[in-house]
Amino acid sequence: MQEPLIIPCVDIQSGRAVRLFEGDPDRETVYFDAPLDAAQHWVGLGAGLVHLVDLDAATGRGENRAVIAQITQELGVPVEVGGGIRSREAAEELLRLGVDRVVIGTAAVKQPELVRDLIAAHGPERVVVSLDARGLEVATHGWAQGSGVMVADLTPTLADAGLETLIFTDVTRDGTLRGLNRDLMAQVRRLWTNTLIVGGGVANLDDVHLLREEHIEGAIVGRAIYEGTLPFPATLN
Repeated sequence: MQEPLIIPCVDIQSGRAVRLFEGDPDRETVYFDAPLDAAQHWVGLGAGLVHLVDLDAATGRGENRAVIAQITQELGVPVEVGGGIRSREAAEELLRLGVDRVVIGTAAVKQPELVRDLIAAHGPERVVVSLDARGLEVATHGWAQGSGVMVADLTPTLADAGLETLIFTDVTRDGTLRGLNRDLMAQVRRLWTNTLIVGGGVANLDDVHLLREEHIEGAIVGRAIYEGTLPFPATLN
């Protein structure tokens, strides 16, 4: 297995690059006024893929489509985008803007046929599903609601739809620097045997070692690299 891939995350809210504490849109830290500056910062340090989240679209407060278009046009490396993509039209609009992969969250729970249709039309390399969860219960609508759906209920359906890459985020630790929950990550690894990317609480190199030990392909990281508790790029001995 290759070394775990650390993917910088740029969360966009009201046109700025922010990080949220436990997914709460009212508890934000602004790291860069311009999301493009944030993305370019990580690419300058060697990032080959950047994960963007449109927090306003995720919570129904608006959207940051123009900012995302600017980043895809100017960044020079692949970009994946999540947040509020709840229809085929929304997904395909982002793909037309130059986004390399769309990340489907709530809609994967509410409309699993959307995932199947997008993969059939655009291929598994262009479509990612993100399951954000408290424990193993999936949270939806910008993490504001519990769905009553368990991760184990969804993974067989997603695999059958042709999904290759799953993102799993532990909402209770996201933005907290508390470290990954080893037991939870191991459970999700057993449930998903294709490419698994995780997030939620990544703090330091111990978490990168955990990824390697659990054979998890990578992690989406925000606060830890913005605040320097995890070096970027992260190199293991």
